[in-house]
Amino acid sequence: MDEPGQISAERNVPHGTTTWQPLDSGTGAPHPTEPAPSAERPAGPARTAQHAAQHRPPARTSEDTGSSTPPVGPLAPYLPEFRAHLSLERSRSENTVRSYTSDVADLSRWMLEHGIDGADLLDRDALRGWLAQRHQRGLARSSVSRGIAAVHTFFRWAVDTQGLRHDPAAGLRGPRPARHLPDVVGATALAEMLDALGDVALGPHEEESDAALAARDWALLELLYATGARISELVGLDRAHVDRAQHVLTITGKGDKQRRVPYGERAGDALAVWEHRRPALATERAGDAVFVGARGGRIDPRVARRVVADALNDVPDTSARGPHSLRHSAATHLLDGGADLRTVQELLGHATVATTQIYTHVSVERIKRAYSQAHPRA
Repeated sequence: MDEPGQISAERNVPHGTTTWQPLDSGTGAPHPTEPAPSAERPAGPARTAQHAAQHRPPARTSEDTGSSTPPVGPLAPYLPEFRAHLSLERSRSENTVRSYTSDVADLSRWMLEHGIDGADLLDRDALRGWLAQRHQRGLARSSVSRGIAAVHTFFRWAVDTQGLRHDPAAGLRGPRPARHLPDVVGATALAEMLDALGDVALGPHEEESDAALAARDWALLELLYATGARISELVGLDRAHVDRAQHVLTITGKGDKQRRVPYGERAGDALAVWEHRRPALATERAGDAVFVGARGGRIDPRVARRVVADALNDVPDTSARGPHSLRHSAATHLLDGGADLRTVQELLGHATVATTQIYTHVSVERIKRAYSQAHPRA
């Protein structure tokens, strides 16, 4: 039976062939493994079952993949180090780290189910089979494309640092992700929603904690719409990065890149009310976090998303539910109001203006709808 840090590779390997193993910590060289004689291994389903029993790696915590299911299969032992590589060396966001490790864990599980015992036995055709299965499971094209990016990153890392001799994902391409026009909430509907949140926050409350939560939710929604920030950026925002005099936030975005984003008077009023009531919730665990959860620490991203979804649920005539809808709405309303594309790109923190251009399409669609409804010869 393999050591916990090794990856077995006995499937269809000629005698005398070695397969990918982790680098030896002392020599820096891969450990060769001699394949067992094929006569000792049963064929078909019995072989698969025996392989699963013999080669299941040690149980991993859910933090290794972002999943509650411990990873299995030949790539599982490498996921903790790959996760650290993404987080510490590549400075990827926690969402990207979680998604990439989850995608590689899914590939590892697929390899186990199909009797592929090592990465040296993978090729592009096998990876296309894995992608086809993901598509059959109903994953969105964007998720399939993300999986390709994940395995590209994983195998390049494995070749560079783990002794893998070839990159099976080299040249692998997937479907171009479909670009859908984002959900946009009308400016009037958003104003009514935010005003209603303000009325609740400023109204009477039996408990200080209830008043604090209402003020927090109001400030969170106001700032999301005012700045077009991602929910993860506001969740990670510290008070030291709020310039109250200038009404400017210093936001840390993707790749740890910082940008300065202004916010208006309405958002400033909501933020001031929340900061006054913040001590009713905050404990030492909150540190310098702007937004705090009910238990006293920095607010959890899932809680923040639920706050947004609950607020949008009360807005009529819209299917928008997630925090990105407020980001989309802010960008579209800025362009509708005459802001130039480059300015909106800087505010949103897009790496290229091409990403921002989708919002110009939204504005054109809105103009077309208004034209069709209003022009007598439309």
